[in-house]
Amino acid sequence: MAKCEICGKGTTFGIKVSHSHIRSNRAWKANIRTVRAIVDGTPKKVKVCSRCLRSNKVVRAI
Repeated sequence: MAKCEICGKGTTFGIKVSHSHIRSNRAWKANIRTVRAIVDGTPKKVKVCSRCLRSNKVVRAI
C-alpha cells in the first residue's frame, strides 16, 4: 500500500453499507502521486498525496 512520505496518509479501511443495509468491506485509497522533489538539496522521487502537493509542503524539482 502506498503512503505519503510527508504526512503518512495511506489506505483507510471501512464498511460499505448498501441501501438494503448489506455490509461489505471496502478501502478508501489516498490520492498518491510520485513526483520529483528537492530532498536534502538533491532531486529525488518521492510519493506524496495531492493535499501535500497543493499545500506546498513539497518543493518540486524542475
